[in-house]
Amino acid sequence: MAYDEVDREVEEAERDAASGGLARRRTEEIERVVTASSVSTVSTSSSERTSRRNISGGMSRVPTQRDLERHPTELSRIHTQRSQHSATVGRDLRSATKSREARRPLPEFGAGKPYPPPLPDQEEYVVEFEGPDDPLHAQNWSLKKKVLTAAMLGYTTMTAAFGSSIFSAATTAVSRQFNVGNEVALLGTSLYVLGFATGPSLWAPLSELRGRRLPIVIAMFGFSIFNIAVATAKDLQTVLICRFFAGFFGACPLAVVAAVFSDMFDNRTRGIAITLFSMAVFTGPLLAPFVGGFIVESYLGWRWTAYIVAFMGFLAFTLDLLFLEETYPPVLLVSKAAELRRRTLNWGIHAKQEEIEVDFKELVTKNFSRPLRLLFTEPIVTALSVYMSFIYGLLYLSLSSYGFVFQGVHKMTPGVAGLTFFGMIAGQFLSGISVLLQQPWYQRKLLANNNVPVPEWRLPSVIAGGVAFAAGLFWFGWSGYRADVHWIVPTLSGLLTGFGLMSIFLQALNYLVDAYLLFAASAIAGNTFLRSIAGAVFPLFARYMYEAMGIQWASTLLGCVAAALVPIPVVFYLYGHRIRAKSKFAPTGPPREEEAEERVEKRGSRSTEESRLTAAGLSGNGVAEKKGGSIV
Repeated sequence: MAYDEVDREVEEAERDAASGGLARRRTEEIERVVTASSVSTVSTSSSERTSRRNISGGMSRVPTQRDLERHPTELSRIHTQRSQHSATVGRDLRSATKSREARRPLPEFGAGKPYPPPLPDQEEYVVEFEGPDDPLHAQNWSLKKKVLTAAMLGYTTMTAAFGSSIFSAATTAVSRQFNVGNEVALLGTSLYVLGFATGPSLWAPLSELRGRRLPIVIAMFGFSIFNIAVATAKDLQTVLICRFFAGFFGACPLAVVAAVFSDMFDNRTRGIAITLFSMAVFTGPLLAPFVGGFIVESYLGWRWTAYIVAFMGFLAFTLDLLFLEETYPPVLLVSKAAELRRRTLNWGIHAKQEEIEVDFKELVTKNFSRPLRLLFTEPIVTALSVYMSFIYGLLYLSLSSYGFVFQGVHKMTPGVAGLTFFGMIAGQFLSGISVLLQQPWYQRKLLANNNVPVPEWRLPSVIAGGVAFAAGLFWFGWSGYRADVHWIVPTLSGLLTGFGLMSIFLQALNYLVDAYLLFAASAIAGNTFLRSIAGAVFPLFARYMYEAMGIQWASTLLGCVAAALVPIPVVFYLYGHRIRAKSKFAPTGPPREEEAEERVEKRGSRSTEESRLTAAGLSGNGVAEKKGGSIV
């Protein structure tokens, strides 16, 4: 399949970055570079400006006596911010404008005036971060501020995940009130999860265009309002429609909060933060059933399952509105540029993010076309997405299967039966601890490889998790179908299923990030789309399957499928590097040194260091810091 223009640009940037952007450098070294800020400014005469323009692609590169000495951390952050900008929809103002207006002649300037002379190179007026300790950058916040922000966003994420499954406890009551079957009432859970599949297509690009804070605040307000609508609904169609939109808005923290953690934490601490975030995502749906069960059993009734979630959402909205600060580097620089414009009256000062003009064609390509192309044309994305979709579907199917075992066989009330999910929650905590204990080992390998990640390092945990998950399904089925087997036995099977679920998800997503780098967002978007559909569909056939086959044989069928999928990560562990070498999207590492030198020699108008800086500014060290070892 032919690349579109955006794909070609990013691919070329990544190839160039491999020759210089990932250059090996000790952390204590200082690099001297020529920057736009080191050349003459607006006070320079027109003749001097003209003589320097159009050098190196329109960027002024003439050194002065005051070249800026920069710490590698500062360089890395500048490169990260530039790579984030380069991956943003509408980042190239000129190409977007050209695509719409190239056929129209320029209008007259007006009032009989001639066109003004060309302005100085706009790169001279682009603001940047100042040094590795710039307090504006979120990674330089105090530890207390980071922890409080992480706790606030963790609660926000858990609230959205909590809302996905609490409605399952109300299924019987809803079907009774509106005189429909249980399968129709189950649509309240399925449509919510379907909202998880469609929501990121809006929230992810909005977080790149306007920063992280705005979409989170808007989404939590909408999430709370639609849950109030569910609680006060007079008919079933209102319940189902509002559940879908509650899921659509609730998808925002799931899509954006991990990116906020990546903004705040560096490679040394980001793994811990993202692991805790992932645990909030997957424990939320398992905490909700027993809460919902006790609410439905009480005098409050099923509507309070929505009221409780709405109140939790309003609390998250209030906390985010009052205390959440922006963390996205390109948008932070927009605020800095606005202050400088106001205080200096120099209207030319701006941030790269302000050059963005969204083009509809590019929006469709990046947020709809490319994720689906990766999903259906990349073997790694396809296979892992199928595997993770099956696991994610079983997470929501367990809301029904646990009911068959603990309410049907052991005659527990819905609230008490929901407490048995703590077996899976404990298993997830064990997986999280296991992943955190692996971090020193991973960091040593990363350091030995000059901070260049090898994606296949992630897969042993996925393989172990797959084996544990399949074993847990067999354990659950063959210990849960008989009343004479104590209820604690099938409950303890959750230790294996919870461990496997978390291990598979956390490290498989890391593998996609490491394998696709600049295209990681599209790869994860395609993965999220497919697995959310599975999460929406699986609960709908759970009752039919368990009633027709019996608990033991239905669980055996699911366990066999899980076991059959275990070889997927094994194949990628053994042959993943060869598969990635044939991919159009997955980079396979830096070229050989002699190839890099030949490429630099062909660029006769640039010095070696300038070529490396330019390439890295697009996708070099920024990618290494942002993506390499980004999660664990």
